[in-house]
Amino acid sequence: MRRSRVAAIGAVTLSLVLTSAACGGGSTGSEGSNDKPKTLTYWASNQGASLEVDKKVLQPELDKFEKETGIKVKLEVVPWSDLLNRILTATTSGQGPDVLNIGNTWSASLQATGALLPWDAKNFEAIGGKDRFVDSALGSTGVQGQDPAAVPLYSMAYALYYNKKMFADAGIEKPPATWAEMAEIGKKLSKDGKWALGAEGSNLSNNIHQVFVLGKQHGADFFTPDGKPDFTSDGAVAAVKQYVDLMAKDKIIAPGNAEYAQNQSLSDFAKDKTAMVLWQTASATFKAQGMKDDEWGVAPAPVQSGTPGQGTSTNSMVAGINLAVFKNTKNIDGAKKFVKFLTSDEEQKVLNTAYGSIPPVKSAQEDPAFNTPALAVLRDTLATSATALPQVPEESQFETVVGTAVKELFADAAAGRAVTTESVRAKLEKAQQQMPAS
Repeated sequence: MRRSRVAAIGAVTLSLVLTSAACGGGSTGSEGSNDKPKTLTYWASNQGASLEVDKKVLQPELDKFEKETGIKVKLEVVPWSDLLNRILTATTSGQGPDVLNIGNTWSASLQATGALLPWDAKNFEAIGGKDRFVDSALGSTGVQGQDPAAVPLYSMAYALYYNKKMFADAGIEKPPATWAEMAEIGKKLSKDGKWALGAEGSNLSNNIHQVFVLGKQHGADFFTPDGKPDFTSDGAVAAVKQYVDLMAKDKIIAPGNAEYAQNQSLSDFAKDKTAMVLWQTASATFKAQGMKDDEWGVAPAPVQSGTPGQGTSTNSMVAGINLAVFKNTKNIDGAKKFVKFLTSDEEQKVLNTAYGSIPPVKSAQEDPAFNTPALAVLRDTLATSATALPQVPEESQFETVVGTAVKELFADAAAGRAVTTESVRAKLEKAQQQMPAS
């Protein structure tokens, strides 16, 4: 997901929503109505370089849907900084869209509110069947053993993007494959006002994505097998410290990146100020910022040693965007038609090409447009070395409280304050105390 998020508000709001649902509030078990069969409202997440870019991508497709079905779709592109809280407010007020985008890591948290349409066998059949979607994408649609709360729309994975000119100027022939190589190469690149690696230190979700992957590499999951928070294990502490130490100790991330939350690191990369970024499907953004395809390269994200794979060699979370439908929609049949339209082979090719992402629909993935060298790295990562974030109801609070802890540690590093194992553990202990009691 491409997003920055508000901090404590999201955790508090979600906690209240889940409490309401547990006490019998929120949505009923009904599946909407067809009281307004000619209209739909659609909240789309910001995937392009700006909200306006998204509108230019999406509106022609919505016009096509209206021509085919007679159903007019009212589009709103919602910034990531607002999206979660807008959705949570809608789950309690009942005043939301018919169809919406959700970050796939939110699936279990939003599923627990009871406000979203469950995608049971009947509903999947209405859009062509569950077996059209790749397994890795379906793994981030809700709690295992329950009907999914959403349908995959865009699939993404993290990779290491590197600026070829900056590498050539520094005499570096290939990107780092391990974190030790990252530190070594990074010191050669970090000089004369330029830096090796970009980060979004105030982007809570990006922080979580990075430390979750590092946690897997250190043998930590952040949740126990029965779903309880486990933020203070030695592996979790080591993961967070290693990430922040890229600024605090290795000094290959600019201190100013501690304040980044709106993709500024991608702008620095495009302007030859930063040589590398760890990002999801960045090609479309680079193009929008004036970079040519031959000016950058892409490689698997680093591991501790060896080559990427599952377990402690994980090098990405399973990223992506899902489509969800509110149960109280006044156009349930139209909502399902719209989901079927957006996940059709044709639309999957159009939309994922526009955003540089990968179709989660198997047949659409076979199109030659998704066989470029850059996308090949991402597809291979999703297939062999990516792991889904924990599909537990508390996942969204985890992103908020631990993401904030990492943000605060980056602020310490930028200010020259020591980042020690003890200070990291203390931040994570505080984060764990902010989680709701199970």
